Amino acid sequence: MDDRRMLLPLALAVLMLVATSSGLSAAAPKHRATPKPGTLSAREARRVNARLTRRLRAVTWRWQAVMGRHRSRLGAPLDTRMALRFWRRKARLVRRLAAHPPHRTGWLCIHRFEGNWRDSGDPYWGGLQMDRGFMRTYAPRMLLRRGWANRWTPLEQMWVAEHAHRGRGYGPWPNTARYCGLG
Repeated sequence: MDDRRMLLPLALAVLMLVATSSGLSAAAPKHRATPKPGTLSAREARRVNARLTRRLRAVTWRWQAVMGRHRSRLGAPLDTRMALRFWRRKARLVRRLAAHPPHRTGWLCIHRFEGNWRDSGDPYWGGLQMDRGFMRTYAPRMLLRRGWANRWTPLEQMWVAEHAHRGRGYGPWPNTARYCGLG
């Protein structure tokens, strides 16, 4: 009889132990498979280098400012694939537009008669011979950031001349425009 008395509480203890252990495992959160070292989770894989996106945005904004266009905007965070695709596409488009100023052949002809793109002789600078007042009027930001026109790229000089051409035509270059057959 003593064995039976001992057996019943022992069976109840084992039963309770099994019940609590199965209940704990059901209440415990399921473990997710940990990724192998060197692999990225799905969320991390969607992230991109924000520094690259920031550089593309800066290039885009710089050429938009040179061409006199409004800045492009995107509300997405810079470390997303969508932002990278957007700024890469915009930078490509802006570079393509910047490479072809509307009166490029006219500016190249004027440049042939005026001087070297790096000409630093006072009072005129650059390949289109821009003076201080001209640069201050049509390119104040570039003047502050990059100095006189002899430090600008030929495309930047042509785009500044485009700004002047919108209001004054080829007036700032009367003789060379006549030599080139420009209005």
